[in-house]
Amino acid sequence: MLKLVPDTSIIIDQQVSKLIEDEFRKTNDEIQVLIPEAVPSEIENHANKRKEIGYKGIDELKELRRLSEDGIITLEFVGRRPNLEEISIAGGGEIDAMIRDIARKYHATLLTSDKLQKEIAEAQGVTAYYYKKDVEPIAYNKTELEKYFTENISSVHLRENTTPMAKRGVPGHVELVELDYKALRYNDLDRIAKEILEQTKHRHDSFIEIDKKGVTVVQFDDLRITIAKPPFADGYEITAIKPVNKLDLEDYNISDKLLQRLENDAKGILIAGSPGAGKSTFAQALAEYYHYDMEKIVKTMESPRDLNLDDNITQYAPLEGDMENTADILLLVRPDFTIFDEVRKTRDFEIYSDMRLAGVGMIGVVHATRAIDAVQRLLGRLELGIIPSVIDTTIYIEDGEVKHVYALEMTVKVPTGMLEADLSRPVIEIKDLETDELLYEIYTYGEQTIVMDIQKNYASLQDEENEREKTPVEKIVERTIRKEVLKVAPNAIMEVSLISDKRALLEIDPDHAGVIIGKNGKTIDKIEEKSGISIEVEELEIKNIDSKMPINVSVSGNYLSLNFNKENIGSSYDIIVEDEYLFTATVGKKANIRLKKDIEMAEIVIRAMKKDEPVYARLRNEDAY
Repeated sequence: MLKLVPDTSIIIDQQVSKLIEDEFRKTNDEIQVLIPEAVPSEIENHANKRKEIGYKGIDELKELRRLSEDGIITLEFVGRRPNLEEISIAGGGEIDAMIRDIARKYHATLLTSDKLQKEIAEAQGVTAYYYKKDVEPIAYNKTELEKYFTENISSVHLRENTTPMAKRGVPGHVELVELDYKALRYNDLDRIAKEILEQTKHRHDSFIEIDKKGVTVVQFDDLRITIAKPPFADGYEITAIKPVNKLDLEDYNISDKLLQRLENDAKGILIAGSPGAGKSTFAQALAEYYHYDMEKIVKTMESPRDLNLDDNITQYAPLEGDMENTADILLLVRPDFTIFDEVRKTRDFEIYSDMRLAGVGMIGVVHATRAIDAVQRLLGRLELGIIPSVIDTTIYIEDGEVKHVYALEMTVKVPTGMLEADLSRPVIEIKDLETDELLYEIYTYGEQTIVMDIQKNYASLQDEENEREKTPVEKIVERTIRKEVLKVAPNAIMEVSLISDKRALLEIDPDHAGVIIGKNGKTIDKIEEKSGISIEVEELEIKNIDSKMPINVSVSGNYLSLNFNKENIGSSYDIIVEDEYLFTATVGKKANIRLKKDIEMAEIVIRAMKKDEPVYARLRNEDAY
């Protein structure tokens, strides 16, 4: 009698039934297949996680049951069922060891398509039959999904109970078209998905990139295919994306100035743009330009790998699911430039930064709706001082064209709009590469990081109407002073205004004036130091009934409290937020006006507080004094 013990790998590969039919039956021996209980347990675990390999294993077990019913083999399940902990650490070899023990116990031949399993079994004296997978290129028929990709189709979108749709065209000129009038059903999508997964298993140009509960991402030749099912999606869905436009750098008609910067100065590049704008296409062109024209070693970091690159450029995925491990390998490989597609999470920016500071030229692809947004995504993720060392060039792509190019550099200066020399600080200047025009400045002021739009700032300075709007610099200075004062006197009522570019006026209620000045002026000196400007302190007086005064706002439990002085009790006040009338109320016996936090008026006040906008009160005419 020929006794066979298959392990999980060969069951999932669906080869046991084929070997029985094609090889073992020829011996004319009675065939007994002993399946360790660990095998269906592991297969069931994969199926519960909605992994395709689990369903393939179940189909093979059914086929073996059919052979048993036809009298070709005798089938028996043996051994004990592993517990949950043993299944969870199957990758450590616990399940494989249980299967080898069964083969040894029954003096059977172990069937496996796992070479390591075969080697260990033989080392332990267990007879093993190793099925070597065919890795030679095989001619495959065009899949049903591939047939949807006719000329200029960039992506195909299939969903159950809807007609198949596709995007046709190139970046900037894309239209959504219907591919068929007949709606697809669940079984249609299941058939298409199974065909893709079956071919992926054998094709050398295809592999499964991600396989998680409810979603599988496959790189299928040049197609990136996402298969989504419940519970991840609310229905069966297949999305396939294909690069339709492969360009050289010269096709972009870039300027000599940008070309010179790419060749000589640019070492930390961000390619930014909205989804579908053509960022990846430009990154591909830039990678091949560096490799062929500049004779540089170029690698990529991608998850998933979907850049359409020449074979000379190696594309790396996250090693053991972590891009940080990939970065460690790249530092050993020492490429001249690395394409990081796409930089999204904080950890991605940190890895990008580590690679760049280690001396590797980095090209990152990021989503951004404006060119400046790509730089702003670094704020809070990296220290301000190292940003220009990490990023020196930002290229914004729109409709498949280079729309803006920004150059970043660090300098020490007085920020635009401030004149006093002691306000000098490190400033990141962002300039238009072509015109050398200063567009933005990034610097710290107090505890805030400021991204100053220089063009808007100039526009504000030129606005000289009767009621001149405050410039962004004035608003920042006033907000910083207010914040520092409230740290010392949380209930203080104040007005802050700039007298000049060198001095600010702080008008504060008499009850808190002494506290703010402090003994020998020490407190106000500290506020001046943190605010970066000289401050003149005066007592706040409310005399004109048409004037408005700032009031202190506090939050306690479910209530918002607008706090006044005792002399205001019984008077009615208009409450004003961001120069807009909000409501009128009378000051209560506890010298305050209370609001429930969940009403709309309170929510408006809270939003203003979060933006450091003051809340004002204006005495009603009927209560004039």
